[in-house]
Amino acid sequence: MGKFSSGMNGLAGLVFLFLAGWGADEVCAKETAAKPQKKTYQNPLLDVRLADPTVIRHNGLFYLYATGDVRGGGYRYWTSADLVSWTRGEVVFSRPRSWAPDVWQDPVSGTFYLYYTAQSSLNPEWQVVGVADSNSPKGPFVNPQDLFENAIDAHLFRDDDGRLYLYYVQFPGFRITVQPMSAPRTPSGPSKVVLEPQEDWEKKHGAVTEGPWMLKHNGVYYLLYSGSHAAYPDYAVGYAAADNPMGPFRRAVHNPIIRRSEDVFGPGHGCVIRDDAGNWWHLYHQKQTSRENDFARFLCLDRLWFDADGNLHGAASRGVRLPAPIVERHGG
Repeated sequence: MGKFSSGMNGLAGLVFLFLAGWGADEVCAKETAAKPQKKTYQNPLLDVRLADPTVIRHNGLFYLYATGDVRGGGYRYWTSADLVSWTRGEVVFSRPRSWAPDVWQDPVSGTFYLYYTAQSSLNPEWQVVGVADSNSPKGPFVNPQDLFENAIDAHLFRDDDGRLYLYYVQFPGFRITVQPMSAPRTPSGPSKVVLEPQEDWEKKHGAVTEGPWMLKHNGVYYLLYSGSHAAYPDYAVGYAAADNPMGPFRRAVHNPIIRRSEDVFGPGHGCVIRDDAGNWWHLYHQKQTSRENDFARFLCLDRLWFDADGNLHGAASRGVRLPAPIVERHGG
């Protein structure tokens, strides 16, 4: 009886341990399943030839506009809930030789404004910067109004005090220029050249400073721009900082902050947006190959960050899985 009791005790112990172990495994499995997995991404974002992107967020959805993918010239929109996976939308604006769009929503009226670069109607050899509007980010953008002849790459910036500034590139000389605006369609007062090709990296393949994008951080204005020729692998990104949106701007001593590497060619001409954790992200393009005088490009996404001294830094990746932007789901 004693031996039998001892055996039963041992069997009961084994059963207990088995059930306890199964229960622990079940708990671990449930915890693993319940724990959110960190999302990752990899460049290129899309298997489509696109360049010069701009992105806005509206009702929890991101809208992307870029150069390319429109036969005959113009722009279409793309949508994403997370800045990583994009869905192709409809054409929102058509005009020959269009590139480098910029879209901005007026927080007062709710109107969406498209700042376009397109073929000039006055001189077919020129490009023109202009503006069109829509009541939806899906367009169509109508009422086109040409603003500046022999110019490209417009970007509208609204300061904290509500004042508007339009940055663009004026020819000849690839001069980045700022124009105060009394309204989204209305220039006010004289324009001012704030940057033009000067540094060696900006003149590696032609003297170029283009693709301006303004961001403000801790009261400082950071003007991102691209230098050298966009069709060459040494195209790169730098910035200049100022205490006023009209300048004067001081180039960063560590320019270019984003440049070519062993597997990255011609990174440049992008926009900047923050995720829901406050991280800064750079949506831009890279060249597909190191081939010179070639405009085959694709879209990429990488982090930007500030160091303790307020210096801006960036990186360019390709074919490497990285943590994705932190984006909360919103309705709308």
